[in-house]
Amino acid sequence: MTTDTPRKRSLEERRQMKSAARLYAVQALFQMEAAGQGVDRVRAEFETHRFGAVYEGDEMAEGDPDLFRRILEDAVMWQARIDQATDRALVAKWPIDRIDPVLRALFRAAGAELQNTATPPKVVITEYVDVARAFFPEGKEPKFVNAVLDHMAHEVRPEAF
Repeated sequence: MTTDTPRKRSLEERRQMKSAARLYAVQALFQMEAAGQGVDRVRAEFETHRFGAVYEGDEMAEGDPDLFRRILEDAVMWQARIDQATDRALVAKWPIDRIDPVLRALFRAAGAELQNTATPPKVVITEYVDVARAFFPEGKEPKFVNAVLDHMAHEVRPEAF
């Protein structure tokens, strides 16, 4: 006798799914900007073709679809506010529209999570510094991301510090 009830995921599996959702959100926001695609189209593509998919023998991580959707929707809804907070955290000579588009997508995803009080700011910072390491394993970008997100978090959620 078999049951179709989903198995309960461990705490570590849920944490990995959230981390994967954050990485996918950065990729999706990058794709939206680069290709001029809307949030609904990109969200559907990622949920259908990326979450848990297998490409050339490599299995993509399963992402938390609820967190993924929330990050995308909040990043789109709060983009102007997030970009302004990012600009204030950047050196005046480097406004958000002059930085690498992957970093821009990362700051928008992280900024979306900072707007929502569900995740503590220190977790947001740690998670997105890890995302920066995935995209820029040899560069100085993870330290840069840490500094910018720390500034943004203190501005957006000062009560958390």
